Amino acid sequence: MPRSPAFVAALLSLVAMLLLGAGCAAPGPQALRPGVSVEADVSHVHGRPTRVWPEADGGRTLEFSSQPFGRSCYMARMDAAGRLVSIEDTLRYASRFSIAPGLTPEQVSRRLGQERSRVTYHFSGEEVWDWNVEPETNGHLLRFNVHFKGGVVLRTSQSLVFPEDRFPGR
Repeated sequence: MPRSPAFVAALLSLVAMLLLGAGCAAPGPQALRPGVSVEADVSHVHGRPTRVWPEADGGRTLEFSSQPFGRSCYMARMDAAGRLVSIEDTLRYASRFSIAPGLTPEQVSRRLGQERSRVTYHFSGEEVWDWNVEPETNGHLLRFNVHFKGGVVLRTSQSLVFPEDRFPGR
């Protein structure tokens, strides 16, 4: 049975509103409240943790890394009772630059989360870990690099990723 164009347009609009409404119904990171939200709430918003870090006070930190393709890593600090203490995107500018010479790989992982990649340079003896991060300006992708030598941080650097370098051989 043929339907009028007005009926089809109204039906499509209704379907679009329902789909958009369903997407908006899911709570975002702003819905999480320290002291109130529990681990299940955090996992509902961010999914399954990449890693779980035990804390000395009986609490734990849940890591939600979006690497190797994303540009964020949320660390949700839970107290011993399983309530949210704080949540932070550790790949933000200020957090990245808290990485200082002398830190161990575990200390860096606990601060920044799962890295995008690791590369060893045999001539220099360095191992370099990198993370995709938000660029300070638009246009190119940015990577934050941590250089290790002798089992500790030697230095940090940043590198631009030009569009043609993202997919070599194309």
